[in-house]
Amino acid sequence: MSKQPFVERRSGIDRRSEGRSGFDGRSGFVVLMAEDDEDDIVATKRAWKKNNIANPLYIVKDGEECLDFLHRRGKYSEPGTAPRPGILLLDIKMPKMDGLSVLKHIKEDGGLHRLPVIILTTSRTEEDRLRSYDLGVNAYIVKPVGFENFSEAVRTISLFWQLVELPGGYNELD
Repeated sequence: MSKQPFVERRSGIDRRSEGRSGFDGRSGFVVLMAEDDEDDIVATKRAWKKNNIANPLYIVKDGEECLDFLHRRGKYSEPGTAPRPGILLLDIKMPKMDGLSVLKHIKEDGGLHRLPVIILTTSRTEEDRLRSYDLGVNAYIVKPVGFENFSEAVRTISLFWQLVELPGGYNELD
């Protein structure tokens, strides 16, 4: 089963940019989220809709699946199933491979090391935060409690990334 982006489509026309804000309305880059908690996935999708974020959102549920998506292997080897993300929203505590191991892999991989990674986690431990920055994370955000607070955090992240110039190749849908 292939993953579909969380975007609005009507009559075969992609309406991601019609009256919507986003991480980058000019290019509409893909956002990949690695998250295993179903409640957080539902909250993210709701926040995406509430804030009219134009960027397609792809969700993977563990660290191994995240790397499969990024390397386009396994169920993501078919063309079009795993577009190159412009940003990765990464949880730390996931099954199979934790987020810090995924981050380490990304930053050591010559083809992925420039991918902007935002840790979005419930972990408030100093050890996780310091380790994340030691491994090269771009930002470390503790998930706010309550949907309204979480939605505002998603909106703020979106507004910030509208201003950022991404490395070459990370701002195109392919």
